[in-house]
Amino acid sequence: MQKQLIIIGGVAAGTKAAAKARRESPDLKITLYTESRYISYSACGMPYYIENLIKDEKRLIVRTPEYFKEREDIDIHIKHKVTRILPEENKVEVENLETGEKFIDEYSKLLIATGSRAFVPDIEGVKLQNVFVLKDIDDAVEIKKNIKQSKKVVIVGGGYIGLELLESFKAHDTDLTMIDRSQQILNTFDLDISSHIQNYLIEEKNINIITNESMKRLIGDSKSFIKQVETSRGKIINADMVILALGVRPNIELAKEAGIEIGETGAIKVNERMQTNFPDVFAAGDCVETINIVTDKSVWIPLGSTANKMGRIAAINITGGYEEFKGITGSMVVKIFDYTASKTGLSEKEAKELGYDYVIAILMHRDKSGYMPDAKEITIKMIAEKSSGRILGAQVIGKGDADKRVNVVAAALTANMTVKEFMGIDLTYAPPYSPSIDPILIAAQMLYSKLKKEVGSITPEELQKHLKQREKAAIIDIRTPSEFKAWHIENSQNVLFEDLEEKIGQANRETILCCEGGMESYLLTLQLMEKGYQNIRFVDGGMNFYKNL
Repeated sequence: MQKQLIIIGGVAAGTKAAAKARRESPDLKITLYTESRYISYSACGMPYYIENLIKDEKRLIVRTPEYFKEREDIDIHIKHKVTRILPEENKVEVENLETGEKFIDEYSKLLIATGSRAFVPDIEGVKLQNVFVLKDIDDAVEIKKNIKQSKKVVIVGGGYIGLELLESFKAHDTDLTMIDRSQQILNTFDLDISSHIQNYLIEEKNINIITNESMKRLIGDSKSFIKQVETSRGKIINADMVILALGVRPNIELAKEAGIEIGETGAIKVNERMQTNFPDVFAAGDCVETINIVTDKSVWIPLGSTANKMGRIAAINITGGYEEFKGITGSMVVKIFDYTASKTGLSEKEAKELGYDYVIAILMHRDKSGYMPDAKEITIKMIAEKSSGRILGAQVIGKGDADKRVNVVAAALTANMTVKEFMGIDLTYAPPYSPSIDPILIAAQMLYSKLKKEVGSITPEELQKHLKQREKAAIIDIRTPSEFKAWHIENSQNVLFEDLEEKIGQANRETILCCEGGMESYLLTLQLMEKGYQNIRFVDGGMNFYKNL
């Protein structure tokens, strides 16, 4: 009897595994079942379709069922739901959603790639007209179809999808409100980083952002269309459309009912070969948990890039090869109008929650040589373990090239590099692409100076508490007089470089230096400490960070 691979799910992991399995095993019978009418599409491209950068939703479809049949000899059955897995018998029960017919199919190997689903809270009004989630192409088509009649849009959830959709809707000249129940949008980042994004959206893009409030209920009109959103604190917001961008949950019910082991994160547990507790059953994609290689702990971070890699590795092992999926660093990037926000590894709050003893460095710098006309600011926050010097993570935001700096750190995390090792990386340089020393290496140098205790610093949050406690530190602002006059910390002094040593000598107490982005005050603190001045620190991230608190 011919061996058969059955795949459940037809988006990233499922179709990637099908194509790779065919290349590895030309004689294998491959059958894929999916409830959707679309397969192999780019969910990540849907906000740009809604924005109208992509005119036709078919552009998001990478491969069709016809392509797979004609080119790969793979049978794709759309609108077919696998209702049961019988792992002891190597069988699945399938229902044809168009005819209602049910039948049994038998596999040699099974791949579960059931993905995830949008979280929809059980609240009043959630089924009103013009209340949407964005999970598949049908959702995107419906949103785009109704967008012209929607002048007031409320997006509930300040994560990656919600933030990407802000630009999509702004392109259609809508009045936008974003609601998030946590104290910040972009909650996977540290508050001191995400606050820059939040202020940018409010001040430059005129978006109403409400944090520390959840959605209590949705209020409809007489025709059952959305009319208003009521928040947990009683705010009433008018809305013609509501997008629920509250995250996703793994589709594990089918696997759980079959006795397949579920991990501590609530997603399917697999080994490094993507194999479940049943040897002939594999799983990949958004329904699966994996290992964070920084912490060596189980995590569930659903991303299309990870799903594709998992699907490929599952196919190799299913067809008799051997390859391991070692885990992830949690790398991500999101475009928010002119801003890029990118992250890899641990944030400071994650490191704190996990009990790490760590050091941070914060730097604002141009992404290219400063004299280049298109040079733009980026802000870098880098973190390392104090005892070992091992890099733990980085966050980079700004209007410049943020993601390429994060990608370098992601490679360093995979290699388990220390800050000292990282400083020696040979990065490319030319003025249109980078300063002579790349900003990510400068951030590493700052971090290394702190690890060696060559320089001391204070975070903007610590400085704020410092001032409230009326402690007697001398705060010296080394910016230009015009910058100081425009805005400065109360009771700080504006001191020019040539007068700095004299001023510090007179102070006879702790001195805190601050500049615009942290770089100049860091270098001056380093120089002064080398000259023997002891009781001196600089403000991490400078005034750029302090004013965003």
